[in-house]
Amino acid sequence: MDRSGPTAVGTPADRPTSADEVVEHAPDGLAVIDDESRLVDANPAAVRLCGLRPGDVPGARSPFPPPGDAPPAGRPGEQTLDWEPAPGLRREFAYVLTPVPGQRRWVVSFRDVTLSRLRERRLAAIAKAASSVASKRSLLGTLEVLAQEVARTDAFAGVQVLTVNGSGNRLHVMGSAGFGRSEEFFDRLMQCRALGARLRMLDALGSRAPVIVPDRYDAVMQDPAWAPLHDFMRHPRWDWFVSVPLLARGEPVGILNAFFAPGQVVGDTELEFLLAMAEQAAMAVDHAAVLERERDLARREERQKLARDLHDSVVQQVFSMMMQTKSLGVLVARGLPPTPEKVAQVAEDVSSSAEAVLADLRGMVVELRPAATSAQGLTSALRSLVESTAARTGVAVSLDCADPDADLTGVDADLLEDVYRVLAEALHNSVKHADATAIHTRLAVSTHGSRRHVVAEVTDDGRGFDPRTGTEPGSSGSGGLGMTVMQERAARWGGAVRVRRLDGGGTSVLLTLPLPSSVPADDQEPAP
Repeated sequence: MDRSGPTAVGTPADRPTSADEVVEHAPDGLAVIDDESRLVDANPAAVRLCGLRPGDVPGARSPFPPPGDAPPAGRPGEQTLDWEPAPGLRREFAYVLTPVPGQRRWVVSFRDVTLSRLRERRLAAIAKAASSVASKRSLLGTLEVLAQEVARTDAFAGVQVLTVNGSGNRLHVMGSAGFGRSEEFFDRLMQCRALGARLRMLDALGSRAPVIVPDRYDAVMQDPAWAPLHDFMRHPRWDWFVSVPLLARGEPVGILNAFFAPGQVVGDTELEFLLAMAEQAAMAVDHAAVLERERDLARREERQKLARDLHDSVVQQVFSMMMQTKSLGVLVARGLPPTPEKVAQVAEDVSSSAEAVLADLRGMVVELRPAATSAQGLTSALRSLVESTAARTGVAVSLDCADPDADLTGVDADLLEDVYRVLAEALHNSVKHADATAIHTRLAVSTHGSRRHVVAEVTDDGRGFDPRTGTEPGSSGSGGLGMTVMQERAARWGGAVRVRRLDGGGTSVLLTLPLPSSVPADDQEPAP
């Protein structure tokens, strides 16, 4: 690679191109290194990639590891390395080492793959964030993963993901990388604002557009108004600052703050990546808000159901008890003392009513209690529900659980809760509307091809169910709301509730929910 002689800028078409000219104008870096990884010679592309001056090449330290007597065993072909020629300036090279025969030297052919690898990492980070949004049920866990991915992918000094509370007057740090999470962060931020500090993140939130601030670190650390947060934001060292609003359905729901390491600057690709990750964070916040609204609706519907049940059973029975006891007072007031037989009859009626009220209240307490956070808790809650329903109503209620403690280990607690609620509602409908004499409840885990499902079924021998109206023949029609709630609970997990009238009379309510593949399966399933 001797280039001591003059180098032609152009080559006539009728003259063949020399090897030296190919080396001189090659787009990839070509260099010769010795066994201590020092440069012996390099073409212009290599000089440029390594950030050297042409006269400084001989003896300069190269980015490549000492090759030894031969290329690394077991790693043929192109390899990659990270190189930081200056603080905040990071490069990735893909290179190939070729030994020079008879010499302790090697030819290195290398190219800069920094941007292509960064694009790959960014795409992977966006995909991972999207997967986290779809799979994680914890907003805090999702945003924490997202903050870590943003910081790791672009080697930022720090990242924060903050959300706005329901009233829009407070920010909460929900994800953090590089900086610790402090419960006092918002209060200290407000102290800074009161002292006159300009909160650029609030500018981004208000304008609904990204805000980019160069050289922000020095400005913050030199401003006395930021003193309440100096200790929090001093380390790690950072420079440029970018704040991107999280927008869900056009409304700001939070902020993504990126603190760039010294030497890093904000370009179009960096901003595009932050916007993409902010979009994923906004989807997570919006999904959590929708889920919370669904839970609030379910809680309101359950309270309404409880109110109806109290009115239909407990209130009426207590009213009957009150009227019976008042009848004794009326007789006494009229000077007609009740006979012992009358008192005994009223006492027996009141006692019977009180027992019925107690049984109804116990049954409602069982229905309202959560199914706990484990398969064992679900089994226990279902057994209590079945036993209390049988004792309270006199209906023969049975339960068949095919070893659910083993089959449902590790299943999401919210899914178990919804399974319990669907079964409780189906059992309630059979008792309330079907005039059944026997009810059978079954819970199992089964396999459909490569997917596993939790399958639960409630069958009764009552009057039958009309799937078109969601009620039993002769009922008041109040069961329609319960069916809607059951179907919504199943739909949360990609499942379904199917109701059908049995040929021999009675009703079947079948719940099917998909489970993670790691959950063991039971080959048995209620008959379709």
